[in-house]
Amino acid sequence: MKLNPAALAGTLVVRQEIDYNSAPPNLSTLANSSLFDTWRPKAHVLPPFGQIGDPCMHYTDPETGLFHVGWLHQGASGATTDDLATYHDINPDGQPFIVAGGKNDPIAVFDGSVIPSGIDSKPTLLYTSVSYLPIQWTIAYTRGSETQSLAVSSDGGRNFTKLKQGPVIPSPPFAVNVTGFRDPYVFQNSQLDSYLGSAPGTWYVVISGGVHEDGPSQFLYRQHDPEFQYWEELGQWWHEPANSTWGNGGWAGRWGFNFETSNIFSLDEQGYNAKGEVFTTLGAEWSLDPIVPQVSDFREMLWAAGNITCEDGKVQFTPSMAGKLDWGTSAYAAAGKLLPATAKASEKIGAPDRFISYVWLTGDFYGTLNFPTAQQNWTGALLLPRELSVGKIRNVVDNDLVRETGSWRIASNNSGVVELATLKQEITREALSALTNSSSYIEPGQTSSSPGSVSFQRSPESKFHVITASLSFPDSSRGSDLRAGFQILSSEYESTTIYYQFSNESIIVDRSNSSAAAKTTNGIDSRNEVGKLRLFDVVEDGKQQIESLDLTIVVDNSIVEVHANGRFVLSTWARSWYAASKDIRFFHDGNGEITFGNVTVYEGLYDAWPDRKE
Repeated sequence: MKLNPAALAGTLVVRQEIDYNSAPPNLSTLANSSLFDTWRPKAHVLPPFGQIGDPCMHYTDPETGLFHVGWLHQGASGATTDDLATYHDINPDGQPFIVAGGKNDPIAVFDGSVIPSGIDSKPTLLYTSVSYLPIQWTIAYTRGSETQSLAVSSDGGRNFTKLKQGPVIPSPPFAVNVTGFRDPYVFQNSQLDSYLGSAPGTWYVVISGGVHEDGPSQFLYRQHDPEFQYWEELGQWWHEPANSTWGNGGWAGRWGFNFETSNIFSLDEQGYNAKGEVFTTLGAEWSLDPIVPQVSDFREMLWAAGNITCEDGKVQFTPSMAGKLDWGTSAYAAAGKLLPATAKASEKIGAPDRFISYVWLTGDFYGTLNFPTAQQNWTGALLLPRELSVGKIRNVVDNDLVRETGSWRIASNNSGVVELATLKQEITREALSALTNSSSYIEPGQTSSSPGSVSFQRSPESKFHVITASLSFPDSSRGSDLRAGFQILSSEYESTTIYYQFSNESIIVDRSNSSAAAKTTNGIDSRNEVGKLRLFDVVEDGKQQIESLDLTIVVDNSIVEVHANGRFVLSTWARSWYAASKDIRFFHDGNGEITFGNVTVYEGLYDAWPDRKE
């Protein structure tokens, strides 16, 4: 989905007296901008004001070594970073570096991606230029509505100047009735070079979309000339039947009817590797009705890894495993880019080539909730940057749990003990170091066998903190009614409960009591969030046991990110109202014993925007 709204006028923050120790009023009756600080995060990426859309157009500037992070906002705008934790707006007040209004894009600028050293060795943007709306996968596609055009920056990314010419990819493939044709993503791949006889370092483009009554697709193109003026169509290198699933759908949702924001990259265990295993991240749009597609808000942020084959000069991508990049229902439209070891951020810590990805957390459920937007004067954010790599789960018992078609594959097998491979995704080492570099305290661990909640001995001083912990479960837990985890942002009036539930192998974020404001104001989402995580049987020190649950929970005012075991993320909103809603509690329900260990709370978080002034 593409949102291209104008930001709300001005950056003025109204200081209306609001009592956060009393029950909230109907927030839509408050003055505009009066809620600007109420739920605003500190450590996340978002414009100075207004609505943020898809992350896109990232790149490392070869001249400065700075990493540029982009997003849709009044066109597209962005920031630079030299440490993946603190950011600096490219233009004052978050003004865009490209806007709609040209011959190719009279209506809108949608997602694109950047060749760092393209035309005249300058950053070159290939983006979707939009001429007609509406565009939606459930309706007939208007020919010419989405084309792919070029723009070049000569001033360090502050402006991308559109080439005075027509689109370089002027239409979808001939006679293909597409559901969408957008979000071009440029990449290099040595396997494709070899299969197709391309010169080393050739650029490729994957464009996301699908085919009506057939299913979602990725359309592949190859660079034809040094000036990037012509792109050779290579067909649908990946296509799935409409509304089909990976396996039974439990581990990777639905492929849906239309792909969006597809990225292609290659990984090994250290990070990015041009010769590594091929991965893709993609947004999938789907409907509850598998026969007659209807407009819906069902979207999923997925990943897949697979193999490239070539027959008669036609390349194909076939998945070997797939999963969700983020289980949050408002988390979507991920975009990433190679961050080379030569980038400033990497040089500071001696990091190798990495693939860094950002995910959009929409603040009003894709524009479908009547959230008090005017009162807040900002909507949505990008989640903390993640570095992706091939992850290994070692010493796993070879039983039925590993043989299911899931978000993993068997990498090796040694006499009943296997090694599994999956997508490893963790908060970038720079951002995680900054998050945990603040004041901290250790909460004494405990073993509990009785249902209930127990407050921490010490509560955080604010709604900005990180919780890390390791939870251990007895063998009898599997398939039981045991639930265990933490309650955060808690008081006598509110709390958000995050727990692992063995009965359906899920991490659940119970938001039913997260926000007192949800009871007085429409548009504040309080639905529960659910994501699947399998804890395997593993052998440690010669003993078989259930894999521990290792949690990192980031609480950035209203944004909550739940990271688990290096392979699971669920991100959501928890908009607590009362000033007192800062407590943390141990949570235990059902039958069984649970051990909470290595519990640490890091206070404060860092300020991602040191240059911004109110």
